[in-house]
Amino acid sequence: MPDIVSRNVDAAAFGALKAAGCDPRLARIFAARGLTSMDELATTLRSLAAPDRLQHVEDAARLLADAIAKGERMLIIADYDADGATACALGVKALRSMGATVDFLVPNRFEHGYGLTPEIVREAAVRKPDLVITVDNGIAAVEGIAEANRLGMRVLVTDHHLPGAELPQAACIVNPNQAGCGFPSKNLAGVGVVFYVMLALRAELRRRGAFSLARPEPQLSDLLDLVALGTVADVVKLDANNRILVSQGLARVRAGKASPGIAALLEVAGRVARQASVHDLGFAVGPRLNAAGRLQDMSLGIECLLAHDHGRAMELAAKLDRLNRERREIEGMMQESALAMVGAIEADDAYTLSIHRPEWHTGVVGLLASRLKERFHRPVFAFASESAGRLKGSGRSIAGLNLRDALDLVDKRRPHLIERFGGHAAAAGVTLRPEGLDDFRAAFEAVAREMLTPADLAQRIETDGALAASEISPEFAGLLRRQVWGQGFPEPRFTGRFAVQSQRVVGDKHTKLTLALDERRFSAIRFGSAQPLPAAIDAVYRIELNEFQGASTLQLVVEHVSE
Repeated sequence: MPDIVSRNVDAAAFGALKAAGCDPRLARIFAARGLTSMDELATTLRSLAAPDRLQHVEDAARLLADAIAKGERMLIIADYDADGATACALGVKALRSMGATVDFLVPNRFEHGYGLTPEIVREAAVRKPDLVITVDNGIAAVEGIAEANRLGMRVLVTDHHLPGAELPQAACIVNPNQAGCGFPSKNLAGVGVVFYVMLALRAELRRRGAFSLARPEPQLSDLLDLVALGTVADVVKLDANNRILVSQGLARVRAGKASPGIAALLEVAGRVARQASVHDLGFAVGPRLNAAGRLQDMSLGIECLLAHDHGRAMELAAKLDRLNRERREIEGMMQESALAMVGAIEADDAYTLSIHRPEWHTGVVGLLASRLKERFHRPVFAFASESAGRLKGSGRSIAGLNLRDALDLVDKRRPHLIERFGGHAAAAGVTLRPEGLDDFRAAFEAVAREMLTPADLAQRIETDGALAASEISPEFAGLLRRQVWGQGFPEPRFTGRFAVQSQRVVGDKHTKLTLALDERRFSAIRFGSAQPLPAAIDAVYRIELNEFQGASTLQLVVEHVSE
């Protein structure tokens, strides 16, 4: 059973926030997340970190402005996930609005693999671009950029992944995580980096007098819905800067100003744009967009984001929705087979889990790793077999173990075991030789035992404590909905002991509940469980407003129960 703990609330921060006019309930929640001032809750674009603080961004702007002035052809090379797709769409839209000749190419997961490889560079060369722009990739493309240089193509790298020991010889690199960059938000998603580059380009073109009545200055804020979607879908930390970007993007969606592609994806997911939340972006729009890269080709997703009219966007969104349904079926079957292999893991057993079945789908192993990580609270790698026999793995980690650093140690200790790897602290990918799984499993386990303690493996559920029955209200739910919650700034969870007054199974695997607290009754839902509950439960829950047929009602979402 997980440990349920209440977050510590800094009394001084709570007092300062409350004195500044913050609702006391929100002040406690914010203080428990490390906020000390209302300034940290600013959501205006004026509060964004300045673009010139991003290392080499002005060099990138001059490079792009010169290319536009010369009429050079540009080609964006994108990653095949939602961050890469939104970054690509934003780059295409912004550059075209500023007079660039630009197209895009996205590697196919199954044919090319990740990033700017020499193979994708040679394919790009067929289009004869003068300038290649990477989005959400490129920082590790040493060989690919060398090939681009050999073929006479300059490369601008925009990325946010952690650099390796060797940087590629690109014409310019913009990455907040490269050495020497003083940008205050190291958590920008790939789409956020591209947005900043486009801000710098617009400023450079403005200095050059490039805008006129015939070519007016573009409103880059119109693209913030793409920034919000990519930032949320990539599960980067929502620090103050990212919260501004997401808040501004959501405001556009709620105001009916979303791009046709995002509006269509919300519609096929059954979500109401005027009430869109971070949860909708992360769990409805993001998965549908990602389905293209997981099962087919992310070009479909990018075309949806680039669609100019509602009809075309809906046609493409419907295809993405069908792919997402297929992805769910594949993921369900993979999860069943994985659980049959793994069985129960005890706390004093293995620190890690590395599993493989040759028939698993290489595009879905990341989702499988995520599900197993959540279930067993262990770092997990799930592997499938590629056509050449190599093992393609995707990993997810827990707090305390930086997955990319762990892979780097494994690579140093077992040379030639790993063919390639890369990623973040929480998520990473790796490719192994066909016979390398046992060696990798042992090496990864050894590294994890050095980095983690038994306490790290104990699952914890952090909450914001108990609420009085009078505090659980539609008004409070509305206050919570208007905030931007996400990775590193978690949505509030609360605890309480409730009487279970009624329960019934809905949709075969969910339970609809009526719960009572201090003589007040609340409608509740427990997703993913049809197990009957006792007459009284201790619950961990979220508060939300449930929208149905135009009516908005209070609902508790029960995430964990104990007797």
